[in-house]
Parts: sequence; C-alpha cells; structure tokens
Amino acid sequence: MTMLVGKKAPQFSADAVVNGGEFVENFTLSQFEGKKYVLFFFYPLDFTFVCPTEIIAFQDRIKDFEDRNVQVIGCSVDSKFSHWAWLNTAKNKGGIEGVKYPLVADINKTIATNFGVLAGKYTYDDLSDELVWMGDNGENAVAYRGLFLIDLQGNVRHQVVNDMPLGRSIDEALRMIDALQYFEENGEVCPANWSKGKDAMSATAEGVAKYLGSH
Repeated sequence: MTMLVGKKAPQFSADAVVNGGEFVENFTLSQFEGKKYVLFFFYPLDFTFVCPTEIIAFQDRIKDFEDRNVQVIGCSVDSKFSHWAWLNTAKNKGGIEGVKYPLVADINKTIATNFGVLAGKYTYDDLSDELVWMGDNGENAVAYRGLFLIDLQGNVRHQVVNDMPLGRSIDEALRMIDALQYFEENGEVCPANWSKGKDAMSATAEGVAKYLGSH
C-alpha cells in the first residue's frame, strides 16, 4: 500500500462525469490547486451495494463540504458510460440519481495504481505469457475504498483505506477537514477525538501538559 501523506497527490487526466450527467475529458486534480481542498475517494464498482450508500451520503452532506471550500470527487475503474448510466438510474432501482459531484473513470486502472489502492496481485497468465495484475478472487481488479484529503497546494494530508465490505464515515471525513483547516489557521495541533469547537493545543511539552492537565 502506498503512503502518500506528505507528498504531492499523483496527477492524472481522465474522463469524468460531472453535474449528474455531463461528460468531461481531461479532468484533473491540478485544476483545483490554489483554489479548493479536494476530498478524493475511490470505490470498487458502479452498480454495487455498499458503494451507492457512500456516494449518496457524500452528496447528502455536500453543502458541509462546500462550506469548507472542499471539492468532493469520486473514482472507480468503471467507464464514463457506466458512471453516466448509474447516475441516471433512480435510487429505488439501485442507482445514484441526484449525485452532482464529479465521478472519474479510471478504466485503465492507472489512477488507482498510482494512489496505491488497486486490490489484487501479480499472477502469471499462460495465454499472454506474462505477469498480469488480477483481483483477489482471480477477477478483474478494482479499487479498495481509499480516501485522500488534498490541501490547497496539492499535497495529501490524510489518507484512509478500507477493505471493500467496510463503508466510510462522512462525519470522520469532515472532522479531518476541520482539523487540517484549524491547524492551518491557528497553528495549534488537534489531539485525539478533537472536533470543531473543542480545545486544541500547542505542539510543545508545555502545551501537552496544559491540555492533559485540563482534561
């Protein structure tokens, strides 16, 4: 698994679907540098089961992200046409109709590979006489549930990767954004279980002692 915290987010140019149904070519992360924070998350596949609950949950809280100047972006190894079809399928039929933030098409699996979240391993393929990357069950590889918080300079400041059965917490994603922005604005660090409105502390021995002494 690739550790990207403290490094520049891998760049890409790919097809995407935005605004619930518009195709965009050459979609990049770099377009947001200096303008917005980015919450970039991977999910395994369109038309699956845990995935729509997460994708819709991000949309349901989209104003909370916008209020923090954060652009939410999803990505999977599906094509832009699969994204479009899913976005235009009603929720009561298993779709994600109403989702407006961008969904990137990583059909060549290079983005998931560069972010270190492509599940699977190399195996020898007799037909092609070469090593190929296959999913854990011998199927085509898909991405784990990776999530990356990228700052205004394009650097990864937080990452978390869940196995496929384990859905993510939108509240936790927002908490990490709040922590990063609080640190940037105030210079104080955020202790365990910190949330917006709670005490932070200076990154010194005196600061730790003062914080622990009052809690």
